[in-house]
Amino acid sequence: MMDGDAGTPDTWVDDHGNALFSYALVRLRDKHQAEELVQETFLAALQSYERFSGRSSLRTWLIGILKHKILDQFRRDLREVALDDLHETEPGSDDIVDASFASDGHWGSSLADWGSPEQALENRQFWQILQDCLDRLPKRMARLFVLREVMEEGTEEICKDLAMTPTNLWTTLYRARLGLRRCLDKNWAGTALR
Repeated sequence: MMDGDAGTPDTWVDDHGNALFSYALVRLRDKHQAEELVQETFLAALQSYERFSGRSSLRTWLIGILKHKILDQFRRDLREVALDDLHETEPGSDDIVDASFASDGHWGSSLADWGSPEQALENRQFWQILQDCLDRLPKRMARLFVLREVMEEGTEEICKDLAMTPTNLWTTLYRARLGLRRCLDKNWAGTALR
């Protein structure tokens, strides 16, 4: 049933709370939602503690539960559509596309040198800038990007869960990538070589 390092439920918050909160905060970008889902994770873990087989560490098991809670939250948030957001595209998303290309259809500016991608992934400043860039995207666009690219949810599952077409999803992801590229070019590429 349990492995020796699982501890007892009364130590879980002290032993794993900060790691779970950090995991949730990076993905949700909302402190209150992150706190709430971490609490729900501990509650769900307590309710299913007897089924924990010990084949993974307790933290890995807790993060697995939290990941599912985050995915469920994303699905709920993305299903909620404000009355003024009933149109097919995100507000401001056409501006992202228009600003990325010149009138002849080519890139509006040359690609910036971001340095070594592996090195960037290890740089805390890169992650903060990426987070800031995600915050500048329309909320739905950012959530879909995180759901697909960070949480690695499949296209078919996202489309089914959110009742959207693959074309709509890929168009939104395309616009999100363009917006992130512009933001990272402006805020990261210039600093990456320093």
